[in-house]
Amino acid sequence: MANFDFDQAEGLRRMLAGPRPRIVTFLSVLRDEEKSAMLANLGASLVQAGSDVLLVDARSVAGGVASRLGTARRATLLDVSRRESVLDEAIQPVSQGLGLVTLGCMQKRSGNDAEAQHLANTFDLLARQTGVVMVDGELDANDALPVPAMADGQIVIQMSSGAESIKSAYCLIKRLNACLGRRSFGVLVTGASEAEAGRVYENMALTAKRYLAIQLNSMGSVPADEHLNRAARLGRSVIDAFPLAGASVAFRRLAGQFSLS
Repeated sequence: MANFDFDQAEGLRRMLAGPRPRIVTFLSVLRDEEKSAMLANLGASLVQAGSDVLLVDARSVAGGVASRLGTARRATLLDVSRRESVLDEAIQPVSQGLGLVTLGCMQKRSGNDAEAQHLANTFDLLARQTGVVMVDGELDANDALPVPAMADGQIVIQMSSGAESIKSAYCLIKRLNACLGRRSFGVLVTGASEAEAGRVYENMALTAKRYLAIQLNSMGSVPADEHLNRAARLGRSVIDAFPLAGASVAFRRLAGQFSLS
């Protein structure tokens, strides 16, 4: 597993090597609940490690991280970009010291290039005011992300060690590669042991290098842990409710790597 350990550290260094602001867009081939749980818990772990973290729900339909956190309806970034609201009204403090904002859904129609640019500018302004921006993202019908800064930042694919998940994750990477061109992507394996995640990553990385000529960077893994569900029922992060659980150890490890300079 030495190669996996090296690639994981190198991948995280690459993730942090870019200029500030640090924008990480998470795409997932897993259920919405699993993705939202990962985002909320990783975000809480980063806050505990001393980072200023903002979650951005950039999903076009309900089911994103805002739904998991049970937040009340507030102004969106799209509202701010249309000057129907101000930025402070769109940012909502949530549990564990996180901030949360919803991007808003802009209908695709002819002649809305100016509106799309206004939204992109608003997102850029918000990102410059934040230490770490974690985006709950999705691709549109053209396999594009909602604003350019998300495509220019880091992109992490969440997956499991199951065969269908591996197949779906590789297909997602192919779509991203066709749309964005050659670049690296992060891989985060959840619901799997470190050894399982290492095997998945190594196989994915070899395949992507051979057939797509791209590099994948390991973001590590989070094991399956019933404490995640228990903490969710309590409305708390796993590191807060059950600090000694296996998932808590994994999230603290990930947060520590994210916080490296």
